[in-house]
Amino acid sequence: MQHRAKSIRPFIGADNFELSRNFYTDIGFEETVLDKGFSVFKSGNLAFYLQDASVRDWIDNTMIFMEVEDVRQFWDDLQKLGLPSKYPSVRLVPVREESWGRECFVHDPSGILWHFGEFF
Repeated sequence: MQHRAKSIRPFIGADNFELSRNFYTDIGFEETVLDKGFSVFKSGNLAFYLQDASVRDWIDNTMIFMEVEDVRQFWDDLQKLGLPSKYPSVRLVPVREESWGRECFVHDPSGILWHFGEFF
């Protein structure tokens, strides 16, 4: 079976939709409002949907990996944004090297865990 896929877009929830919208815009995603409490955020050809839905089990178990060209540069750019002071619940974890590549972590305002990495 061939998918002939063009994109894949996960759905994620938010405890505070407006706060999360601001956060994702701050880290470089472009928002398109689709409906009340529902937006798509894009970076190039990649995208995800953000919903005004606070379902704790769902949010606590959501992880997203996004490959970037240079994770060290991405980390430096993240640091310059001062995200933890603007969003107290946001946590950043520095770049670490693994057997497959490098990654850093960002916990969004709701606690969703983002892995930003590059492969060797």
